[in-house]
Amino acid sequence: MSLTVLFAARNDDWHTYHEALEQAFAAAELDADLVTTADPEEVDYIVYSPSSSLQDFTPYTKLKAVLSLWAGVERIVSNPTLTMPLVRMVDPGMTQSMVEWVTGHVMRYHLGMDDHIVNPGHAWRPKAAPLARQRSVCILGLGALGRSAALTLKALNFNVTGWSRSPKEIKDIETFHGPEGLTGALRHAEIVVLLMPDTPQTENTLNKETLALLPKGARILNPGRGPLIDDYALLDALDSGQIAHATLDVFRVEPLPPDHPYWAHPKVTVTPHIAAATQAATASVEIANNIRRGEAGEALLNLVDRSQGY
Repeated sequence: MSLTVLFAARNDDWHTYHEALEQAFAAAELDADLVTTADPEEVDYIVYSPSSSLQDFTPYTKLKAVLSLWAGVERIVSNPTLTMPLVRMVDPGMTQSMVEWVTGHVMRYHLGMDDHIVNPGHAWRPKAAPLARQRSVCILGLGALGRSAALTLKALNFNVTGWSRSPKEIKDIETFHGPEGLTGALRHAEIVVLLMPDTPQTENTLNKETLALLPKGARILNPGRGPLIDDYALLDALDSGQIAHATLDVFRVEPLPPDHPYWAHPKVTVTPHIAAATQAATASVEIANNIRRGEAGEALLNLVDRSQGY
């Protein structure tokens, strides 16, 4: 008997994923009907976007798992009707996209490219960058995205350290963890990259006190989640020169309101949440593989730990 897989997301998402999911299901030899409407009692799996109108999962009595199209699950993890397994998206294509964004902006800061690209006065500034091994980069958050970014930057010879809430080990990279470890991780970080999930525990990880721990003139990259930074503390640190520049891809409110101070601040670069776009082809393979695992009685990959919030 074929499975019923409900696609619960926006119409635009359906046009993006429909064909890719059908191909991935066929490649995984899944006998599955991919539909946008169904009797809730007949649905086996839901491919889900938190922007979907589906918010009450109670009628889905046969449901085996909800497979999110998003890496972040903060908008659905606390839904009291979502009692079945919830899987977050860990997509190799999205990971590669994030690594490329992070690497590009780290290199931009490291080489001082803005001084030459934005130079209306045609000033001659013959100052060469140090070698990568002389530049300290700290990755805050060592999940799939943070680990991949850290390893890529290490391969380019940057002096990479990492921090996470719980202990993590990455070969040839010094790691810190916990509140005390955050102090050690930040003290020498010339470039800080935030790649943590959005949870009550991670909100305002960079605030007045932690920004003050950084070397004067440090730079910030946030492609993770908007609430990881206290916006007003960052603006104050930029104005004082404690932080030289910040490149921000995520915000508490998106799209970023036109009157937000970040738009006009000369030391802020805004990118419109483009750092890690999920790639339909590779994401569909991950979804199909998890459904196959579920049907085979195997453990689902990237299962959300509700106690942690991600």
